[in-house]
Amino acid sequence: MTLPLFSRTPLLAGTDPEAVRARIRDHFQQTFDRYESLFEVLTCDAAYYEKPISLRHPLIFYYGHTATFFINKLLLVGLVRERLNPRFESMFAIGVDEMSWDDLNDANYDWPTVAEVRAYRQRLRATVDEIIRMAPLSLPIGWDNPWWAILMGIEHERIHLETSSVLIRQHRLDYVRPHPAWPPCRQSGPAPDNAQVSIPAGDVRLGKDFADPYYGWDNEYGRHEAVVPAFSASRFLVSNGEFLTFVEAGGYADDSLWSEEGRAWKDFAGARHPTFWQHEGDGWHLRLMTEVVAMPWNWPVETNYHEAKAYCNWQARQTGQPVRLPSEDEWYRLLAVAGLKELAADEPTQANLHLDHWASSCPVDTFAHGPLYDVVGNVWQWTETPIYPFDGFAVHPIYDDFTTPTYDERHNLFKGGSWISCGNEARHSSRYAFRRHFFQHAGFRTVVGEPLAKPPASNYETDRLLSEYAEFHYGDEYYGVPNFPRAMAELCITALAGRPARRALDLGCATGRASFELAKHFEQVTGLDFSARFINVGVQLATQGSVRYTLADEGELVSYHERRLADLGLAAVRDKVTFFQGDACNLKPHFTGYDLILAANLIDRLYSPRKLLEHIHDRIVPGGLLVIASPYTWLEEHTPRSEWIGGFKKDGENLTTLDGLQAILGQHFRRLGEPRSLPFVIRETKRKFQHTQSEVTVWERLP
Repeated sequence: MTLPLFSRTPLLAGTDPEAVRARIRDHFQQTFDRYESLFEVLTCDAAYYEKPISLRHPLIFYYGHTATFFINKLLLVGLVRERLNPRFESMFAIGVDEMSWDDLNDANYDWPTVAEVRAYRQRLRATVDEIIRMAPLSLPIGWDNPWWAILMGIEHERIHLETSSVLIRQHRLDYVRPHPAWPPCRQSGPAPDNAQVSIPAGDVRLGKDFADPYYGWDNEYGRHEAVVPAFSASRFLVSNGEFLTFVEAGGYADDSLWSEEGRAWKDFAGARHPTFWQHEGDGWHLRLMTEVVAMPWNWPVETNYHEAKAYCNWQARQTGQPVRLPSEDEWYRLLAVAGLKELAADEPTQANLHLDHWASSCPVDTFAHGPLYDVVGNVWQWTETPIYPFDGFAVHPIYDDFTTPTYDERHNLFKGGSWISCGNEARHSSRYAFRRHFFQHAGFRTVVGEPLAKPPASNYETDRLLSEYAEFHYGDEYYGVPNFPRAMAELCITALAGRPARRALDLGCATGRASFELAKHFEQVTGLDFSARFINVGVQLATQGSVRYTLADEGELVSYHERRLADLGLAAVRDKVTFFQGDACNLKPHFTGYDLILAANLIDRLYSPRKLLEHIHDRIVPGGLLVIASPYTWLEEHTPRSEWIGGFKKDGENLTTLDGLQAILGQHFRRLGEPRSLPFVIRETKRKFQHTQSEVTVWERLP
């Protein structure tokens, strides 16, 4: 039986809103039908409640989850005003991602009946269908358009069409049955020889524009460019037959082939062969979604990242060549060499993709793509690249936890899609990443090439104080108060008034904004702070050009932020700044010979400010400047009372900090002008800000 083509992700632009409305409605209805048919392979209600694997919820959760996702997102954009079932929309809302194999969670749930969830899904279907038919629609549909939530719900269900099929594939065999909508491939044979194909060097330019007329997840947007050196790639995906040689050679028992993380997973899981392989009396068999078949040796092997990586290490040992998995950039070079276009809307794709052919893998030599096979389709292909945000990445406001939790350097990208990857998953721009121990319909191909550069750090800083300072230095301005580090740097540069500007020291630089701002005027700037954590923000900006962090909004809610030197006009000076960790009260001898030293909001946080101030003249050239800014907030938790240089009564009279500064610095410095106040605002939460006045004094080093 030939099934009609499953709808592609629709074009969201044009001049005919009613035509787009009809395409979206058809896309929604087909997706809903297909998802329902997947659960029809379950033989009984008990199959919904017994976990296929211990690391995931039972299937009843996934049956309800995609429906409640619709309501929860449509509420956020105002396309629905009331909940259908508050209990369901709480119970089925979160808990989708696989739990860590080393962090099990056995929480109990009072699951509803299958009939109750099915009835809920039908109510949801009618609700969304009415919205699609009746809601006002203007084109194009961008991610700020309320209709984006409808597409988000549809594409989200297509993701779970695939992830749920993997769980069903891991379920008890008596809980599943064949289904006419899900026919597997029946072709099999011996594994073909797998030669390497030369891939020439080339450029890649990745990242979607926000004006792109197709739906995308937030991690697809932004900019990334790279020059990819020449490498070679295996013509075929690694087959079951090829992988058998690794199994028979004792690859799973040889710990030297596995990373530390991989060994820990292997030992925990007791893995001795791929998870979908079964060894019975007459040899190896393969578990498909609803049945077990004799091992098709020419189908692609399906593994997690750890198994794929161990195989590459084994191949490298066998051949003496640098065998590894491809990077994300290298996969795009394979795509370019193959000359592949996006899926056509009206004809089956020449790949085992988008359910156009079978509900299983097929032989690796079925679909040729230029000199390669299966550049897309059949199974996902693991890469060496932990997912990271492109430059300009932004979090979608109604789904802020789709991607950002994966920016932890523990989720690797895989590319190309599998036989069941549909909609957005099947587009070349899609970026999906999973924990390295995770199982999907995923395999790999090998490459031989140069060692890969370490990918940029992608995690978001979550330390609250550090994030507040990153925002204070590089983030938004609040209540019309100018950015304080920038204002301080501008004040310093103005005060120099033609003096030499060779070297500057930003003492107590925190996360480093003033250091970069000073570098616009100075030949060389040193940023020094006691906190290595703070310094690392400046180092990351200097080396990678961007920093990412979360800010507290309210309670446990956070927002995600990315700041880039280029956007602040500072990218050109980052090579002029060097950061060091150090103690301002005990500076090393080589920190000397400066034309300017800036100590902003520092002295009232030192354990002994006098130790700094009494010797700071040794660090500044004659005629150079010392600029001090402080709110004079003396606290014993930072500075012992005996070390305060002001802010108390002496001999019955008030002794201000300015008096103390004059007394200590007067022997070697002349104060220029009167003190001035410079305000600053630190954001604590979305609705709580700290507004402070810092007093600034400028001191000239005497000859």
